[in-house]
Amino acid sequence: MTPLEARDLAVKASHALAAAGQGDMVWGHAAVRDPDGRGMWIKAPGWGLGEVREDRLQLVSFEADVLEGEGTPHKECHIHLEVLRAQPQTVCSVHTHAPDAVAFAALDVPLLAVSHEGALFGGEDVPRFRDTGGLVSTPELGKALAAALGDAPAALMPKHGLVAAGHSVPTAVMHAVLLGRACRTQLTALSAGGVRTHSDADEARAKRAECWPDSQLEAGWGYLLRLAATSRAA
Repeated sequence: MTPLEARDLAVKASHALAAAGQGDMVWGHAAVRDPDGRGMWIKAPGWGLGEVREDRLQLVSFEADVLEGEGTPHKECHIHLEVLRAQPQTVCSVHTHAPDAVAFAALDVPLLAVSHEGALFGGEDVPRFRDTGGLVSTPELGKALAAALGDAPAALMPKHGLVAAGHSVPTAVMHAVLLGRACRTQLTALSAGGVRTHSDADEARAKRAECWPDSQLEAGWGYLLRLAATSRAA
């Protein structure tokens, strides 16, 4: 990957998240690791996910300095900087305020493998970052969030949103989208009387391998990009 390709993927990641319904006005962001090791590419503050263009990106260093682009960095840039620092294999991280994830996290119940999306976590619930429900605005909080996420596809941030990561941009975006969908499905079941059947850990792990290889995550990513393009053309 070149820096130019990383910039393009940062734009596409933002558009895909918007197409999936994870936008929250001008809040939430996706970050793509700069292949030259300078930091990350992320949208500048003040823009919605669907509004992102290459001239609305920033290159932010691991010291949280803006190396390219306009304005100051996001207050929560430390989410991405610390996830990327803790996980050298991670290419992209995502933070959104997906409503279904926020609502589900408020129930403080385990995320079950009710659906294919729920099986993404192998029947082992989903990590939760509980140190604060406020902004992750310091390196210390970013480090704590990265530790809570660990090597899981995504984590809930109760009273706040979600964080996701992946070894590619499509993977990270789809991890965020699938967590939101899994939360929505279980919320629906709970509102209808409760969950009475779900995959056990063995079946969930098998479904994760069968349903969510890179090829399927990339297929979902491609769909979201087409949906975003159609929306912009309308």
